[in-house]
Amino acid sequence: MNTNNELKTKHQQMLELLDEIAHTGKSLGIILQNIEDEQLDGRNVHVNGKKLLNFTSCSYLGLELDPRMIAGAIDATTRYGTQFASTRSYLSLTLYKEIEELLAQMFKMPVALAQTTGLGHIANIPILVGDNDVVIMDISVHATVQEAVSLLVERGVKIEKIRHNRMDMLEDRIKELSKTYDKIWYMADGIYSMFGDAAPLDEIKELLDRYEQFYLYIDDAHGMSWAGENGAGYVVSKLPYHSKMYLTTSLAKGFGATGGVLAFPENNSFTRVHNYGRTFIFSTQLPPPMLGAIRASCKIHLSGDITIMQSQLQERVMFFNQMAKLYEVPVLSDAATPVRFVTLGKPQVGYQMVTRLMNEGMYTSLSVFPSVSYNNTGMRIAINRHHTNEDIERLVKAIAKNLPEALVECGSSMKEINRYFKLPN
Repeated sequence: MNTNNELKTKHQQMLELLDEIAHTGKSLGIILQNIEDEQLDGRNVHVNGKKLLNFTSCSYLGLELDPRMIAGAIDATTRYGTQFASTRSYLSLTLYKEIEELLAQMFKMPVALAQTTGLGHIANIPILVGDNDVVIMDISVHATVQEAVSLLVERGVKIEKIRHNRMDMLEDRIKELSKTYDKIWYMADGIYSMFGDAAPLDEIKELLDRYEQFYLYIDDAHGMSWAGENGAGYVVSKLPYHSKMYLTTSLAKGFGATGGVLAFPENNSFTRVHNYGRTFIFSTQLPPPMLGAIRASCKIHLSGDITIMQSQLQERVMFFNQMAKLYEVPVLSDAATPVRFVTLGKPQVGYQMVTRLMNEGMYTSLSVFPSVSYNNTGMRIAINRHHTNEDIERLVKAIAKNLPEALVECGSSMKEINRYFKLPN
């Protein structure tokens, strides 16, 4: 009884903490808000009557407003209606076969199209991981991967976590676990959604080549479209193919549509997941408007246009990094990814900074517990192709001006931030 009461108390404490964070952020008008726009331009939104330059959109290439995407969605809606209410275990809409063939061209692997990346993990992971396998998760791997892995608990599959991007720790565990288990699965992100840093794919490839029992399951949701041949993503740009790499990614960010991609190095797993993955059986399929947009985006990705768009975005990302360095804005990673994270430390500093920037007409994502550790609060800035260099410089200058004042206001300092993030002073 004491154990149950203690667990209940911890759960209740967690809910109360989350209630406090949500209430504080909402009362300040910085989270849980609704936009008021009747039409979007990709750069600006209106919240509570105020026009804000938006740095929260993960549509990195700005494809959501591409006329070809919109035309594709309209055409599919006109021909097929707003939904096709069947699971794929019975009937798939006409467009599915063509889309999966186009995606297979992009990834050069068999591809199954899931409703979302999260539902894709739920279909994928329980089939791929055997009863005598072990799963090692990077501590920062996306929550949807962790949720899908939790389904393995009822089968008694061993699950571990290791510190972020610590390949030395991973190799130690591979050596030890290979004595007992059939396969050792490492689950990670290609580009991490909060901090914008990348998985060390060169080191991971060395481990894949060195250890026969080692397998990689990697989610490249935030690497999709803006990197790689045919926009197939950051992971593919570094590790085009490996016989023991199972790749997932999202079509809801840089790709400009929605849905999840499950790419396989061999046909057996592809067939199993495609035929009887649990969310392929029990969840309805993507609606025709989205399938029309996906098909249009596939064709853009397979054209020369994608490389032009990638270059344009990279110029903006590099400009942000240059400005951040010039104005001494504390960005956690200097990687050339469109996900940028400004370190702030305590949640109070985060509330202050997002509020101050909104007052100056800019909106950024508050990254606060439970998305990050409690004192690893920051601002996640998403750079997309709609932004101009003037927009980016305006943002960086505003951060540089307001951060010292916010730190004083909250009784914090750069030294304290660096300590929370384990960075040198």
